[in-house]
Amino acid sequence: MTILVTRNQLVIPGDILARGSGFKAGGGVYRKTVNHETEICASMIGLAQVRKDRIGVVPLEGCYIPLEGDIVIGKIVRVGVTSWNVDIRGPYVGTLRVGNVIDRDFDSLRESLDRILQMGDIIKAQITYFDRTRDPVLTLQGRGLRKINNGRLVVVDPVKIPRIIGKKGSMIQLLKNMTNAQIVVGQNGRIIINAYNLETENLVERAIRKIESEAHTSGLTDRIREFLEKEKKGLSKRSEEDE
Repeated sequence: MTILVTRNQLVIPGDILARGSGFKAGGGVYRKTVNHETEICASMIGLAQVRKDRIGVVPLEGCYIPLEGDIVIGKIVRVGVTSWNVDIRGPYVGTLRVGNVIDRDFDSLRESLDRILQMGDIIKAQITYFDRTRDPVLTLQGRGLRKINNGRLVVVDPVKIPRIIGKKGSMIQLLKNMTNAQIVVGQNGRIIINAYNLETENLVERAIRKIESEAHTSGLTDRIREFLEKEKKGLSKRSEEDE
């Protein structure tokens, strides 16, 4: 196998990423045979990713496609008789059944679902089932899954979420540790920020926007750390001047 690109190199559809055998094709690529030799080519605009025995392309932008097990930040858009419809920022509308919310019998003739969740409510949910033939099924039964009552909602491109979370959660943990903010990240590109004051919430959002705009670059974690250190010093200085 001959690799023809470097990690995080910008590629466009048709670009040849590798020739020969030995690598598995990841997302965003396709195989073709030229003169009896296999070529792996990009099928979208994005960044080349080469990891162990797999080569693929991470798109620069795109809509959210659900995966079973994903944590999402959803919005109730319809209240039915025994279930809710949930906007999850994708081509599919989530279905949240009452049995996946409460641990008791529910009498639809005597009770109304809007006493539990109403139109416009924001929830942290998990996708339990999705096979592309019907809308994804959600649940609120699980650790940390719940209705979200407060916090700032920030919306980013879903394909940037892995960079915002970071390898093994390193980036999001950096944001939490350096700001003491509570941050809930949905794989569908919605993020909830809770901080002890408005200035800190603004700082966290600016950091997230910086990660989103520079997600394709290397050394980003160090730059975000430096950014937060500099901004926090500025906040402390302004606070002292106000006193």
